[in-house]
Amino acid sequence: MHLLTLIATRLVKAVIVLILIVIANFLLIHAAPGDPAAVMAGEAGAADEVFIAQLRERFGLDQPFIVQLWTYLQGVLQLDLGYSYRQQAPVLTLILDRLPATLLLTMTAFAISLTLGVALGVIAAARQGTWADSAVTSLSLLFYATPLYWVALMAVLLFSVQLGWLPGYGYETVGAGYTGLAHVLDVAAHLVLPALTLGLFFTAVYMRMTRASMLEVAQMDFVKTARAKGLSAGRVQRRHILRNALLPVVTLAGLQAGQLVGGAVLTETVFAWPGIGRLMFEALAQRDYNLLLGILLISAAVVIVFNIITDVIYTLIDPRIGGAR
Repeated sequence: MHLLTLIATRLVKAVIVLILIVIANFLLIHAAPGDPAAVMAGEAGAADEVFIAQLRERFGLDQPFIVQLWTYLQGVLQLDLGYSYRQQAPVLTLILDRLPATLLLTMTAFAISLTLGVALGVIAAARQGTWADSAVTSLSLLFYATPLYWVALMAVLLFSVQLGWLPGYGYETVGAGYTGLAHVLDVAAHLVLPALTLGLFFTAVYMRMTRASMLEVAQMDFVKTARAKGLSAGRVQRRHILRNALLPVVTLAGLQAGQLVGGAVLTETVFAWPGIGRLMFEALAQRDYNLLLGILLISAAVVIVFNIITDVIYTLIDPRIGGAR
């Protein structure tokens, strides 16, 4: 019952936060320079004042700002994110077409970064002060400090252009017509480079967090008691240190899992991955306000959902935390 109450409370807060985010995004987007009607008119080759006025009237851009905001809020409450005047399609349809590709990329990168980061953190903490600890720490710092787009470009040049091991762009081989297992393997091959590029940056974060947390827990009294009882070093590491050290890692992972969805713009652009990150870049370049607002809203909703899931997992791991909230 307490868990259901926690979820219900978080959902109510999430709705309020989403409404505030919608209003804030609307204000910021419309404060940006550029007129979408002028952009569309220019692309159509008819940038005269009459045609621009017709476009503004057609898409409601001639209405007062408050009217536009209220109309948009009403649509959002009805799950209508508007119409993309640039791509001539409903915004929700465009986002739902691209969202699976983004979720596949980001969740794969998340799984890689969390698994590899925790494993390397355990190794570094267990061998504190040795060459292994120094090597792992230095490697993680290197990946954390290197710009993501540079790693992406170097990965394409090395593994795709020079060695020819992996595809360098796209979601699947165009025109191949693969089905079944062949299609799955083709998508997986295209996924390797962007997922590893995005995952390596966050691997460094989880590694450093796991290492620091394990070293802190290792100094606590209950760990010293376990060692005094004669338990093996491996069992103390697994049962006593690692389990308690994972709590801050779970918090960080829950926050960053949602942020990955909105933060894959560079990766998707470099690798031509057809996700909402690349769609966001295109919408921004084309001044497609409705599409941009829809992507920002969906990204915020994903972040909030992952935060709620993190709260639930945190409560299951340590019920005392849930009771204190």
